[in-house]
Amino acid sequence: MPTGKVKWFDAEKGFGFVTGDDGQEVYLHTSVLPPEVGSVKAGTRLEYGIADGRRGKQALSARVLGEQPSVARAARKPAAEMGELVQDLVNMLDNTTGQLRNGHYPKPEQSKKIAALLRRVAEDFDA
Repeated sequence: MPTGKVKWFDAEKGFGFVTGDDGQEVYLHTSVLPPEVGSVKAGTRLEYGIADGRRGKQALSARVLGEQPSVARAARKPAAEMGELVQDLVNMLDNTTGQLRNGHYPKPEQSKKIAALLRRVAEDFDA
Protein backbone atom coordinates (compact mmCIF):
# COMPACT_ATOMS: atom_id res chain seq x y z
CA MET A 1 0.00 0.00 0.00
CA PRO A 2 1.26 3.49 -0.79
CA THR A 3 2.12 5.97 1.94
CA GLY A 4 2.20 9.76 2.02
CA LYS A 5 1.53 12.92 3.98
CA VAL A 6 -1.67 14.90 4.22
CA LYS A 7 -1.15 18.05 2.14
CA TRP A 8 -4.25 19.73 3.55
CA PHE A 9 -7.56 18.65 5.01
CA ASP A 10 -10.72 20.67 5.69
CA ALA A 11 -12.63 18.96 8.50
CA GLU A 12 -15.76 21.05 7.89
CA LYS A 13 -15.96 20.07 4.22
CA GLY A 14 -14.78 16.53 4.94
CA PHE A 15 -12.02 16.21 2.38
CA GLY A 16 -8.46 17.08 1.49
CA PHE A 17 -5.45 15.75 -0.40
CA VAL A 18 -2.56 13.44 0.33
CA THR A 19 0.80 13.75 -1.39
CA GLY A 20 2.19 10.27 -1.82
CA ASP A 21 5.84 9.45 -1.27
CA ASP A 22 5.99 9.13 -5.07
CA GLY A 23 4.77 12.74 -5.46
CA GLN A 24 1.29 11.79 -6.68
CA GLU A 25 -1.62 13.80 -5.22
CA VAL A 26 -4.62 11.76 -4.12
CA TYR A 27 -8.07 12.96 -3.02
CA LEU A 28 -8.86 12.06 0.60
CA HIS A 29 -12.46 11.93 1.87
CA THR A 30 -13.29 11.77 5.56
CA SER A 31 -15.25 8.54 5.01
CA VAL A 32 -12.05 6.56 4.34
CA LEU A 33 -10.44 7.57 7.65
CA PRO A 34 -10.68 5.19 10.60
CA PRO A 35 -13.77 5.92 12.74
CA GLU A 36 -11.66 6.84 15.79
CA VAL A 37 -9.73 9.46 13.79
CA GLY A 38 -12.44 11.46 12.00
CA SER A 39 -10.08 14.25 10.89
CA VAL A 40 -6.39 14.65 10.10
CA LYS A 41 -3.95 17.55 10.11
CA ALA A 42 -1.52 18.62 7.42
CA GLY A 43 1.67 16.58 7.71
CA THR A 44 -0.01 13.45 9.08
CA ARG A 45 1.48 10.29 7.57
CA LEU A 46 -1.03 7.87 6.06
CA GLU A 47 -1.07 4.47 4.44
CA TYR A 48 -3.90 4.12 1.94
CA GLY A 49 -5.22 2.28 -1.04
CA ILE A 50 -5.85 4.06 -4.34
CA ALA A 51 -8.82 3.86 -6.69
CA ASP A 52 -9.70 5.73 -9.87
CA GLY A 53 -12.59 8.08 -9.12
CA ARG A 54 -14.62 10.29 -11.42
CA ARG A 55 -12.17 13.15 -10.96
CA GLY A 56 -8.93 11.22 -10.62
CA LYS A 57 -7.14 9.18 -8.00
CA GLN A 58 -8.70 8.91 -4.55
CA ALA A 59 -7.60 7.28 -1.32
CA LEU A 60 -9.32 4.19 0.03
CA SER A 61 -9.18 2.74 3.55
CA ALA A 62 -6.62 5.18 4.93
CA ARG A 63 -4.69 4.30 8.07
CA VAL A 64 -2.80 6.84 10.19
CA LEU A 65 0.90 6.00 10.62
CA GLY A 66 2.30 7.35 13.86
CA GLU A 67 1.21 10.38 15.83
CA GLN A 68 -0.45 13.38 14.20
CA PRO A 69 1.72 16.51 14.22
CA SER A 70 1.10 18.92 17.09
CA VAL A 71 0.03 22.39 16.05
CA ALA A 72 1.14 23.77 19.40
CA ARG A 73 4.57 22.15 19.06
CA ALA A 74 5.04 23.60 15.58
CA ALA A 75 4.17 27.09 16.82
CA ARG A 76 6.28 27.13 19.98
CA LYS A 77 9.30 29.36 20.42
CA PRO A 78 12.78 28.31 19.26
CA ALA A 79 14.89 26.69 21.99
CA ALA A 80 17.35 29.61 22.16
CA GLU A 81 14.50 32.05 22.79
CA MET A 82 13.08 29.73 25.44
CA GLY A 83 16.50 29.63 27.10
CA GLU A 84 16.42 33.41 27.51
CA LEU A 85 12.88 33.30 28.87
CA VAL A 86 13.78 30.60 31.39
CA GLN A 87 16.86 32.58 32.48
CA ASP A 88 14.68 35.67 33.04
CA LEU A 89 12.28 33.55 35.06
CA VAL A 90 15.09 32.10 37.21
CA ASN A 91 16.45 35.62 37.89
CA MET A 92 12.99 36.87 38.81
CA LEU A 93 12.41 33.91 41.14
CA ASP A 94 15.87 34.35 42.72
CA ASN A 95 15.03 37.98 43.53
CA THR A 96 11.70 36.90 45.00
CA THR A 97 13.22 34.17 47.18
CA GLY A 98 14.74 36.69 49.63
CA GLN A 99 11.41 38.44 50.10
CA LEU A 100 9.61 35.16 50.73
CA ARG A 101 12.25 34.01 53.26
CA ASN A 102 11.70 37.25 55.15
CA GLY A 103 7.97 36.48 55.31
CA HIS A 104 6.82 38.89 52.60
CA TYR A 105 5.10 38.15 49.32
CA PRO A 106 6.08 40.31 46.36
CA LYS A 107 3.90 43.30 45.49
CA PRO A 108 0.72 42.39 43.54
CA GLU A 109 2.00 43.74 40.21
CA GLN A 110 5.22 41.70 40.52
CA SER A 111 3.24 38.60 41.57
CA LYS A 112 1.12 38.92 38.43
CA LYS A 113 4.27 39.23 36.30
CA ILE A 114 5.79 36.12 37.85
CA ALA A 115 2.56 34.12 37.46
CA ALA A 116 2.16 35.18 33.80
CA LEU A 117 5.76 34.27 32.99
CA LEU A 118 5.42 30.89 34.74
CA ARG A 119 2.26 30.13 32.73
CA ARG A 120 3.92 31.17 29.46
CA VAL A 121 6.96 29.00 30.05
CA ALA A 122 4.79 26.07 31.16
CA GLU A 123 2.61 26.30 28.04
CA ASP A 124 5.64 26.28 25.74
CA PHE A 125 7.20 23.31 27.52
CA ASP A 126 3.90 21.43 27.57
CA ALA A 127 3.37 21.76 23.79
